[in-house]
Amino acid sequence: MLLLQNARIASENSPVLLEGDVLIVEGKIQEIGSSLALPEGARAIDARGRVLMPAMFDAHVHFRAPGFENKETITTGSEAAINGGITGVVMMPNTRPALDSATAVATVLENAKDRARIPVYTSGCVTKNREGKELAEIEGMRELGVKMLTDDGDTTADPAVLLRAMQYATEFGMFFASHCEVPELAGPRALNEGVMSYRLGIKGSPACAEEIIIDRDIRLARAAGAHVHIQHVSSKLGMETIRWWKSRGDVKVTAEVAPHHLLFTDEHIGDYDTNYKMNPPLRTQADCDALLEGLKEGVFDIIATDHAPHTPFEKAQDFISAPNGITGLDTALVSLYHFFVEPGKLGWDLVVKRYSAEPRRLMGLPVPTIEVGQEVNCVLFDTEAETTFTREFMKSKSQNTPFIDQTLKGRVDLVILGTEILLER
Repeated sequence: MLLLQNARIASENSPVLLEGDVLIVEGKIQEIGSSLALPEGARAIDARGRVLMPAMFDAHVHFRAPGFENKETITTGSEAAINGGITGVVMMPNTRPALDSATAVATVLENAKDRARIPVYTSGCVTKNREGKELAEIEGMRELGVKMLTDDGDTTADPAVLLRAMQYATEFGMFFASHCEVPELAGPRALNEGVMSYRLGIKGSPACAEEIIIDRDIRLARAAGAHVHIQHVSSKLGMETIRWWKSRGDVKVTAEVAPHHLLFTDEHIGDYDTNYKMNPPLRTQADCDALLEGLKEGVFDIIATDHAPHTPFEKAQDFISAPNGITGLDTALVSLYHFFVEPGKLGWDLVVKRYSAEPRRLMGLPVPTIEVGQEVNCVLFDTEAETTFTREFMKSKSQNTPFIDQTLKGRVDLVILGTEILLER
């Protein structure tokens, strides 16, 4: 038994934090009230000043297994998630071999059961080996519980193939997540086309390379009667395109935004800092501002990190040669608090809705709440403490993040899932 005393309780449904005590018995919330008596044998934690909320869920992560375990493993990736207050994730299928068959999916899910302390789900490929030519083994993956199909890391280049996949898999209740990019326009995928690319002497990737495919894939979904989810949107016009399609009401489209596309611009790259190299690339402050408004409006249904670990050796290469990607699981919740919640730009209710509730709804999973009778799946967050993201603090196997050795306000103090305390600081 555990009694959390004097907590401020956050919900997706209210901007007001409710104060109270929460009694947890055998993995369930038994009572919520004021000045609850401490039952015999129970442990009390003074949560005064701290926020108790449902744990986060990240629907876009790269755990690199199988094939790239030198960057990340299911164990290290899931521990990084716990470190950041996240109790569930969806892995992307751009592994080696790619997750394009029932056999590949079964192997990775079996490994996840043994190696992760949180639920780990996976998406499956749209096409075999993500080559965009022949449909993957969709039915076999569906039977193993795969709901999301994506060739993430690349666009499914042939629209006829994607349309056929949408027509086929929609009948099984599956949906499609689109990495949007015209490779012929995107070029070396190094950074945004603009002042910074000109200053650094590197060919940039124009935002239209992303925006064209956003529109294309939503149009395909409308034709097929499918649900399409647009991944890691980075530009103002991309957000406005999604807003326009949603306003029509004749196609099911959801979308995500990553913390780094809200926080950073291409100017942060400075002197070729590869920790700011990602795909889609960081764009301008005007794009960041528009994406934040889109998150508030609900144009973006979810926040997702696109957690993409790489080794220090890889990121130490020259800017064009270094791989795209930023880690995010360890840092996301604290950075969202530091830059948006604490300054009053976002409320806890929106963070809970977009990073806990809606990602689970997207995947057809139960949504945890801080209510009597509910199974415990929660985070206790200290708004007055600080977190310094040292390499020792980070649980990810890779630390390719601009936040390395930075100190931000806020700290994940406690993570509870069912009867298990996953993290306690």
